[in-house]
Amino acid sequence: MTPVLIALLVIALVVIIIVAKSMTIVPQAQAKVVERLGRYSRTLSPGLNLLTPFVDRVRATIDLREQVISFPPQPVITADNLQVGIDTVVYFQVTDPRLAVYGIANYITGMEQLTTTTLRNVVGGLNLEGALTGRDGINSQLREVLDGTTGPWGLRVARVEIKAIEPPPSIRDSMEKQLRAERDKRAIILTAEGARQSAITTAEGEKAAAILSAEGKKQAAILSAEAERQSQILRAEGERAALFLQAQGQAKSIETVFRAIHDGKPDQALLAYQYLQTLPKIAQGDANKMWIVPSEFNRALEGLARLGGADGDGRSWMDVPPTANGAAPADDGLDTSSWFESQLPPAAAQPEAKIELSSIADAPLPPVPSLSEVAAEVAQQPPAADAQPPATR
Repeated sequence: MTPVLIALLVIALVVIIIVAKSMTIVPQAQAKVVERLGRYSRTLSPGLNLLTPFVDRVRATIDLREQVISFPPQPVITADNLQVGIDTVVYFQVTDPRLAVYGIANYITGMEQLTTTTLRNVVGGLNLEGALTGRDGINSQLREVLDGTTGPWGLRVARVEIKAIEPPPSIRDSMEKQLRAERDKRAIILTAEGARQSAITTAEGEKAAAILSAEGKKQAAILSAEAERQSQILRAEGERAALFLQAQGQAKSIETVFRAIHDGKPDQALLAYQYLQTLPKIAQGDANKMWIVPSEFNRALEGLARLGGADGDGRSWMDVPPTANGAAPADDGLDTSSWFESQLPPAAAQPEAKIELSSIADAPLPPVPSLSEVAAEVAQQPPAADAQPPATR
């Protein structure tokens, strides 16, 4: 190989090296910090960038995407002197590559230490229960502190999350027992509340049933009383009508008997016989201890004596008149051929049959004379012209 060829190869190699040193490619979402003779020169953006060979050099390549860092559990003592282990996750992004390179030697380590100290300060003012239930507050405080502190480092903290809080085993057992007791308490309370509601509902149902039953009994009693009232009213109206009709019948019967007595003109013997028939009826009652003999009883006895054959000029109703041919009746009995012949007109021809009940009810009944007045009136009447002396036996 000739010296000229070797020189050309060397020159070509140098040119290649110079060209390689003068160009650099920056990927998307990354940035490169360039130093010129040891001092910060500029930050290269994504794409093809030119450098001054042997003067400029790339100090660091920074990732501009949002990054996630998970820190191991950190021992933290709470306000009630309990040591717990807390795992945290930090979401951040590099906003200024120059500050990230020159503001801090290692921003990952710095952020880890800053997170640990801030976490101890925040959780140290809380008890265990507050730390377990106040994660959102702890996350907000951590993000505010970290974002304010890492700003000079060219970083932006998006959010901080507590991944886990691990209390001591004894505390976990106590918490489990407390949780179990709380759940048992809630179960007992819910059971008692259910029993209470069931008892209230049952009592309300029984109350409503009792009210409905009482209302039903009340309505039944009212309807029964109303039915009994209507029944009594109807029964009373029926009895009133029956009594009215019976009174009308008795009135007509008394009137008919009175007229028949007047038309028949009874004598003292008939009255005496009626007295004798009435006397046993007066003494029939069990409570009748004493009864009074009327003043007309002596006259009735006299008539009865004359009826039995005693002396007297009166005429008896049992005197049998002579026969049609003038002969005396037979001694073997009385003539009863005319006993059942009525002297009254037929019932349809009587004026009472034409009188309506309303006229009877409106017309006043004639006064009924006493038995003594009837007997006195009969005694004062003269004997009939066709009367014959009584037959002698």
